[in-house]
Amino acid sequence: MNQKKSYLPSFILLTTLFFLWGFITVLVDSLIPRLRELFTLSYFQAGMVQFAFFGAYFVLSIPASFILSKIGYKKGIILGLATMATGCLLFYPAASYRVFGIFMLAYFVLAGGMTILQVAANPYVAVLGSEEGASSRLNLSQAFNSLGTAIAPAVGALFILSDTIKSKDEIAALSAISKETYLASEASAVQTPFLGLALFILLIAGIFLFAKLPTLINEASTGTYTEVFKQKNLMQGVLGILFYVGAEVAIGSYLVNYFLDMKLVSVIKENNLMTSIAEGILNSGLADNDNKAIVGVFVTFYWSGAMIGRFIGSYLTKIISPGKVLGIFATIAISLILISIGTTGVVSMWSILAVGLFNSIMFPTIFTLAIDGIGELKPKASGLLCTAIVGGAIIPPLYGYFTDIIGFKPAFIFVITCYAYILWYGYKNSKKSISHA
Repeated sequence: MNQKKSYLPSFILLTTLFFLWGFITVLVDSLIPRLRELFTLSYFQAGMVQFAFFGAYFVLSIPASFILSKIGYKKGIILGLATMATGCLLFYPAASYRVFGIFMLAYFVLAGGMTILQVAANPYVAVLGSEEGASSRLNLSQAFNSLGTAIAPAVGALFILSDTIKSKDEIAALSAISKETYLASEASAVQTPFLGLALFILLIAGIFLFAKLPTLINEASTGTYTEVFKQKNLMQGVLGILFYVGAEVAIGSYLVNYFLDMKLVSVIKENNLMTSIAEGILNSGLADNDNKAIVGVFVTFYWSGAMIGRFIGSYLTKIISPGKVLGIFATIAISLILISIGTTGVVSMWSILAVGLFNSIMFPTIFTLAIDGIGELKPKASGLLCTAIVGGAIIPPLYGYFTDIIGFKPAFIFVITCYAYILWYGYKNSKKSISHA
């Protein structure tokens, strides 16, 4: 009992990192409408912002695990935070000079810092106590990650998107002086929040510098990637992470278009409860808002579901085999997608939104099942698992491609195959007790 209590301060400190990178990940999304005008971007260039984020995980996860094996987890966390702060500071010259390349560099550096944190923090939380409770602890930490993603849109709306953003044509119509004044104010709107974030991140790094974190993993790992690749369950878990991230992002990215395709705006306007929800979130009447905004407000429920589910999952994975919980949640996710495919209107809408609730425990549970019992290989395994987050850059475009050919609903069969693999992985691990080794 005393041992568990001694880990609590470290667990709380590490959980702040999960909140931090969740918050920043979504906050940067708030920049995209403003950046399109500030840098005069095409939609393709704007879309490259997400590619830079997921690309950082693909490129840097394995190097991050190598660095961690050399300098240890505590120094690795501080390095990750310092890298994130550097990325935030790079937003200042990017906005001042309005050079898209500098912005992409800033975002890649910021995402690189998050990658180092993910590679360090996920396995660290997993071993911060008994291995039976690894999934429960990681679900709880990931719940605060989801809390960060839930809060960030409101903060972005308040501090980044609170004023009217002019279109490209409106900017072109301005006089030279007015245009420079407007673009300078746009730059300031980007710079100020990220300067504040940089200072906050450096403060967190300072706290970690003086914090005493327990040494729980053989950080100077002598394991090799040849040994890692021989771990069959781990490699199956890597594929599970790729499919999970890809499926979750694919659904979330296309929800607005899916709802518009089903012509749900009229359904919302005819439903008193849904009208009240939309007007409450938008803080204005539906007639004053674009159709994309009206259906877009309901996407909040998809991402918020992940937060609620992780708090619930933290408890469930304490009392039920994590593999069994994973299998059950994947089965329900598949069932909900099938309901959305086979129905229309309110039922189709809420069933697909509810998938977010059952996505919740998938990342932390797959992660802990994958690294269970592999000892000193955990640092390298973590790097490999985080590399699989690149699924967010692979699966959504493929889903979009199938949508172009056969439509939204039939294309969801592709997403179902991702969840079917996760269902299989959970079932495969459902009879396995989490080891104590």
